[in-house]
Amino acid sequence: MGQLVKWALLLQWIAVASVGASAQLPNCPLRPKPGSAVADPPSLSSQNGALELALTLRNAIDAQGYAHYCFDYATANGNIEAPTLRLNPGDTLTLDFTNQLNVAASAKTSHAEMADMQPVSDTAATSPCTSTVMNQNTSNVHFHGLNVPPVCHQDEVVHTLVQPSTTPFRYKIQIPANEPPGLYWYHPHPHGFTNAQVNGGASGAIIIGGIEKIKPQVAGLAERVLIIRQQFLDLGSWVPGPNQLTLNYQQAISPQAPSPVISMKAGERQFWRVLNASTQGFLALQVLFGTTPQSLELISMDGVPVSGDPQVTKINLPPAGRAEFVVQGPPSGTAASFVTSGFNTGAVGNPNPAQTLASVVATSESAEHLYEIPAASTTSAGPQRFAGLAALKPTSSRKLYFSEAAEGTNGPVGFFLTVDGQQPRLFKMDQPPAIVTKVGAVEDWTIENHSSEQHAFHTHQIHFLVLEVNGVPVQNPTMQDTVNVDFWNGKLPYPSVKVRMDFRDPEIAGTFVYHCHVLFHEDGGMMAKIRVDP
Repeated sequence: MGQLVKWALLLQWIAVASVGASAQLPNCPLRPKPGSAVADPPSLSSQNGALELALTLRNAIDAQGYAHYCFDYATANGNIEAPTLRLNPGDTLTLDFTNQLNVAASAKTSHAEMADMQPVSDTAATSPCTSTVMNQNTSNVHFHGLNVPPVCHQDEVVHTLVQPSTTPFRYKIQIPANEPPGLYWYHPHPHGFTNAQVNGGASGAIIIGGIEKIKPQVAGLAERVLIIRQQFLDLGSWVPGPNQLTLNYQQAISPQAPSPVISMKAGERQFWRVLNASTQGFLALQVLFGTTPQSLELISMDGVPVSGDPQVTKINLPPAGRAEFVVQGPPSGTAASFVTSGFNTGAVGNPNPAQTLASVVATSESAEHLYEIPAASTTSAGPQRFAGLAALKPTSSRKLYFSEAAEGTNGPVGFFLTVDGQQPRLFKMDQPPAIVTKVGAVEDWTIENHSSEQHAFHTHQIHFLVLEVNGVPVQNPTMQDTVNVDFWNGKLPYPSVKVRMDFRDPEIAGTFVYHCHVLFHEDGGMMAKIRVDP
């Protein structure tokens, strides 16, 4: 289906979309009403080197037919959704995760049917570390971007399958002492059902503290955590139908509903931490005063502080990408907005039109209830992970490529991520690793796109240094865990990125995955395993 047809479908939906005030769902917390002030997610911070919490994953269908998946955190005043987890390098995170998904909610059922949904009982007869049960109620938790071991009870997603139960499954992770300070996140990762669960909103931020030790210009600034999510009505379609972006769970679908509102003191500098938790939204983020893009001081990408102090007016952010930057509030009386200016994902890619994410309003006072970055530290951050990677000689080089198999006009029937020289194959849980390497290796990978839609390359457990885009060296290489790979327009050479993979730390020894973070593609087979031997 061509891009023009898909734009027509999108415009048709916009014309008929119904937008109502948020309503209490039977199993998920209340989400904010359209047009209200953007509230930061509630925060939970480590104390004495530890953070312990319990989260319950539930689901429900709202009045418009959108499936909601929610990480519930119980408090004395009721449940809150997807709290931000704040830790420091060296801290221990203990998460007791209870899966309370219900098959009726996972299927396309009516809102009335959902009202009588009851918690499920214990059904898992085997350990989640050895379970082979995989269905739409299976789940787990991935700690995206954290450089921690790929083992059960830490960050392993292929064989860790948590079934619905009243018994929590315990994750216990020590944040590495050299973990870069920045923005990470958590979300479900059961293969085949990741798209549905993340689409429904099951995602939250993780912040590793200490950014002021590396980037003193953010010390003392008010911080905002802004999570952009996406919801589709029909996840099973090749071209998913009606969808909406949300900002901190508030609908961002202007003009069909009032935009979320971000209030800033006129001229105030704030530190924004932005997470693209959408299932397949490619974003081109800008802050506009009227129609004029403003300069943003880029601090960090994917949780890793950038070199220098780059000033940019647009930040392209793939699904799962994170950007942290300093923004200045508008002068009093100036109309301002936080937008995605639109992203072309190719002839068969899904529409990513321009959209206002929030109105930015100048006020006479600073916003209340915002976290404040600590004052500039007198101590250094210590040795940093990935240090010196750019200067190292790679121990080997590899080429991988994205491709799709289509059948007539019915759309893709297979999504592949293949090592050059191997046979393209859909990912299966029991297949052997496509790549085997060793702790200590430093490898240069070139990832090509042989398909006519955009892809986002992501690897678990490590970050990589982005060296080249389409054969052109990057002037200021950044460490990332997710990167855009441009769509192919039918003319050679294929679009590509060249990245330097860092396997030096022994903590990441084991088997883990790399994949496209367009979750419809990942669930459709665009994923493979890598084994890192000690």
